[in-house]
Amino acid sequence: MDEAGGPGKQKLKRPSTLQVYQREVKKSLKMKVFQTICRQLQSSKRFFVEAAPCVVFSTSSYLRGRKKRVNPYEQVDQEKYSDLVRSVLSFRDHARTPQTLFEEDALLYGPVSKSKAPKQEEEAGVPQNWFPLFNPEKSIKPNPARDPPVPLKIPLQRNSIPSVTRVLQQTMTSEQTFYLEKWRQRMILELGEDGFAEYTSNMFLQGKQFHGALESILSPQGNLKERDESLLESGYVQSVQHVLKDISGVRALESAVKHETLQYVGLLDCVADYQGKLCVIDWKTSEKPKPFIRNTFDNPLQVVAYVGALNHDTNYSFQVQCGLIVVAYKNGSPAHPHFMDAELCSQYWAKWLLRLEEYTKKEKSQNIQKLD
Repeated sequence: MDEAGGPGKQKLKRPSTLQVYQREVKKSLKMKVFQTICRQLQSSKRFFVEAAPCVVFSTSSYLRGRKKRVNPYEQVDQEKYSDLVRSVLSFRDHARTPQTLFEEDALLYGPVSKSKAPKQEEEAGVPQNWFPLFNPEKSIKPNPARDPPVPLKIPLQRNSIPSVTRVLQQTMTSEQTFYLEKWRQRMILELGEDGFAEYTSNMFLQGKQFHGALESILSPQGNLKERDESLLESGYVQSVQHVLKDISGVRALESAVKHETLQYVGLLDCVADYQGKLCVIDWKTSEKPKPFIRNTFDNPLQVVAYVGALNHDTNYSFQVQCGLIVVAYKNGSPAHPHFMDAELCSQYWAKWLLRLEEYTKKEKSQNIQKLD
């Protein structure tokens, strides 16, 4: 016995709504074309249909006095539309192919105008003021004589030089700005102005506490007693436990970097070995999963900006070729580490230089407007 419940019966497949709609459209189109052809044949001077003899009795003079109506279809160029009529009338369901669909669309609407989308990425091109990511004067191999015995922690000097964060914020694309504003408006509708302000303040505080807890864990001094141990049991810290097992040889924690040539500064989270490779590590928190590096938006640009600045900062005797973005989650689920090798860092470095040039142009334009 088959699925239909009886021997020898086959279960019929129910047509989809789109198939039913297409079938009705086809029937309607066939009928309209057929009616049009019939009217053309009846009114055309090329054809004559002999009517059966009949006698009509009328008590009105309307029929004799009525003027003959001019049929507009007499003016239609029948040869011009013969291919269209033939295509519609010779239609068969089993003959429908993508090619026939394109041909019918061409008959109905004309040929498709094919235009290429603007090549935005190609137009961006190469930065005008190219500067290398890696410093040929610095060695990649560790030098115990020159490397710091304890992790560096250089304070960030507040001055007129823009920070990496400011450059990225001021050069966001229109699409990024749109979605950021859309998210902000949605949160305000849900929480209200005061609620949203409190939410952002709490998120900032949680991120600061998370970074402080990691600094305590990675610091060789072990300042656990000076901090609230409850922070070390938070969901964010639990989220990164499997990543911390692969980290060793910490060389810098919450330390400032400055690129003297390109004139920007930044405060990196950590420089350490991850699975045997020296990296600039950036800790991030998120309420949503970010399993791919593309989900981290501008974070890769931020990391390579720190890498480039560190490699050309005289305060650091070593050089870094890799980056690592670690996205931790409040619920304690395993964090997503996104490793960036030297090749990937070089690709993002070119994009960072373009953003830096865009920021410089905007600043110059604003300064000129102020002078005017």
